[in-house]
Amino acid sequence: MRFSILIPTWNNLDYLKLCLRSLQENSYYQHELIVIINEGKDGSTEWIKEQSEIKSICFEENVGICIGLNKASELATTDYILYINDDMYVLPDWDKYLADEIEKIGHDNFMLSGTMIEPFDTGNKCVVVKHLGENLENFKEQELLASYKDLNKTDWNGSTWPPNIMPLSLWKKVDGMSEEFSPGMYSDPDLSMKCWQAGVRYFKGIGASKVYHFGSRSTKRLGKNVGRALFKKKWGISSNTFTTKYLRRGEEWQGELKEPKLNLIDKVKSKLS
Repeated sequence: MRFSILIPTWNNLDYLKLCLRSLQENSYYQHELIVIINEGKDGSTEWIKEQSEIKSICFEENVGICIGLNKASELATTDYILYINDDMYVLPDWDKYLADEIEKIGHDNFMLSGTMIEPFDTGNKCVVVKHLGENLENFKEQELLASYKDLNKTDWNGSTWPPNIMPLSLWKKVDGMSEEFSPGMYSDPDLSMKCWQAGVRYFKGIGASKVYHFGSRSTKRLGKNVGRALFKKKWGISSNTFTTKYLRRGEEWQGELKEPKLNLIDKVKSKLS
């Protein structure tokens, strides 16, 4: 099974090279790779054009992930769109576990995520915490490859985080990323909400599909973003209410999600958060 893997990058060439190497060395299947270059002041524009086996789209300025992913998706030729960050390193057979799950689902109304291994505990219930490097300089690649199978995580509810995958038909149905969230903050839960509104209830994180995530190498460089307020204005509830009460993100997988029943306290919190 082949995926169209979309990778946005913003002057992050060394991380991009590592991400691509991991995809080429550790994937079970051979996928279609599509890189989105923002600015490219670090030589990434010139470098990617030399990689004949990789598709690319280049912007002279930082258009963010929403515009970038939408434009890159037009180059996709497989049945599945997968979005991954450039500061991620995929572990062996990460894609096979996603493909096996897709085969089991048997329909096109789903969003799946891989499971991130991160160096620091930020309270994210969807990740495994193991410090094997917070940057390229101290990345312990060989130790990671030797130990990742022991870093266990059960399947979990509430796929929103990259790497996430959905059928190309669903991506087109919900019109991809919402560009009003550019450069991208809160665009992930917005995409999940659009899928929810389209009838999707299969939001699953796959514990065995693992990637190492250095941690927001690009988003740390962004200034204040109004994504939280925009999400609330657009959907009438807070992103926190959506991810905790609708998607139940981070809880152990129990099957397709049901329509939530919000009590008065939940409704008040949603209005205030």
